[in-house]
Amino acid sequence: MPPVKKIGVLTGGGDAPGLNAVIRAVVKAACNAGIEVIGLEDSFDGLLDPSRTRKLTPKDVTGILRLGGTILGTTNHGNPFEYPVDTPEGKVDYSDKVVETFHKMGLHALVVIGGDGSLSIAHQFYLKGIPIVGVPKTIDNDIVGTTSCFGFDTAVDFAAESIDRLHTTAEAHKRIIVVEVMGRYAGWIALHSGVAGGADVILMPEIPFDLEKVAATLRKRESFGAKFSIVVVAEGAKPIGGTMTVKSAARAGYVERLGGVGIVVAEQLEEMTGKEARCVVLGHLQRGGGPTAFDRVLATRFGGAAVELLQRGVFGKMVANNPPDIVPIPLADVVGRIKTVPLDYDLLRTARALGVSLGD
Repeated sequence: MPPVKKIGVLTGGGDAPGLNAVIRAVVKAACNAGIEVIGLEDSFDGLLDPSRTRKLTPKDVTGILRLGGTILGTTNHGNPFEYPVDTPEGKVDYSDKVVETFHKMGLHALVVIGGDGSLSIAHQFYLKGIPIVGVPKTIDNDIVGTTSCFGFDTAVDFAAESIDRLHTTAEAHKRIIVVEVMGRYAGWIALHSGVAGGADVILMPEIPFDLEKVAATLRKRESFGAKFSIVVVAEGAKPIGGTMTVKSAARAGYVERLGGVGIVVAEQLEEMTGKEARCVVLGHLQRGGGPTAFDRVLATRFGGAAVELLQRGVFGKMVANNPPDIVPIPLADVVGRIKTVPLDYDLLRTARALGVSLGD
């Protein structure tokens, strides 16, 4: 294959702190190697409409390392293979148009920065002949093959700070405070932020909960003089024998939206314990703001490694954090899978040892 001289870069799925750091690293590393970079706006939509593209130079990415969001924009409902349109059919496959536009623009490869959904789309385009390197992105930390993703550390840091703040008001009013955090079908954010914030209860998708046991834990705290409690709940947590709390069901072009379990847990715990309970949903605050130093470094390493793979002609891979190295792994090994918290994870065992209730 001829040397890569012109590449496209896009960000897909939900935003995460560190996206701009990856874009910056890709642009700087590529341009320093004599490779032209084209920014594609709003994920793969930029390859459906060539007017939504622009050349990126080191000057264009100056000062964006510390910024949250993404200068290229993103979307989590723009799958070209199943594009939602107002037709009797409901969905249209625009993937051939994307491939055609890719070649018309003279691109030699794509860097796709995204979560499981975007990387799945990237893998499909790789199978259609587009040379691709993927960069894992999610605050949920649920992409298989990589120890961590940028955005996760920032989300945990914010959630832990929020829990710290809620401790003071919970103690002042002798309340139960339930903190609902993101994570979708994995409990990484809930577990790490809950332990970091000194939560008394942590409820996660991996361990269906029994609220009677949670209430017993809170009554026990009350009996030895602790007049308040902090309960951290992952948005995908569910009761034993029950289902996750869904805000809106999946539909054409949109995945299901989780949320609301925190309010349910707060209301039921108030009834069971007789103590006043409040729920705080952190929501998209976990996605916002600038990335932590850890996430800036990890994102920069990912971007640099992606360009290195392009220069070597290695495609169909995702760069992954395998401490102390950044390594390439096949996209085929990543797509269609979710990395959940293992039940023998050391932090889970530590939480139990400290007396944290996991609802079981």
